[in-house]
Amino acid sequence: MESQSQFVDIFDSSLNLEETHYKEGYDEGYKDGLVAGKEDAKQVGLKSGFEIGEELGFYRGCINLWNSAMKVALAHFSTRIQNSIKQMEDLIDRYPLLDPEDESIQVIMDSLRLKFRS
Repeated sequence: MESQSQFVDIFDSSLNLEETHYKEGYDEGYKDGLVAGKEDAKQVGLKSGFEIGEELGFYRGCINLWNSAMKVALAHFSTRIQNSIKQMEDLIDRYPLLDPEDESIQVIMDSLRLKFRS
């Protein structure tokens, strides 16, 4: 009777071999994926953060230039243009630089882009 139970145990491990390797491979891949995913996310975050900062800096530079030009020759800027510049400046001031998860970010960026084109 004892030889029968040893016989079953030998085949039992052979039958579960594929499942065991699958689970080990999945667990190992999952851990490696977490590490690689965090690094990839960091790189994407740095890249997109730089691009947004560059765009905001461009708009701020344009506004500073226009404000300086208005101090010299205000008559050359219509009321509509002056209002647009002021609205762009307000949008940049409202941009949440230290809160990247703020939901208003995309709305502000879209509004800035629209104002700049007009």
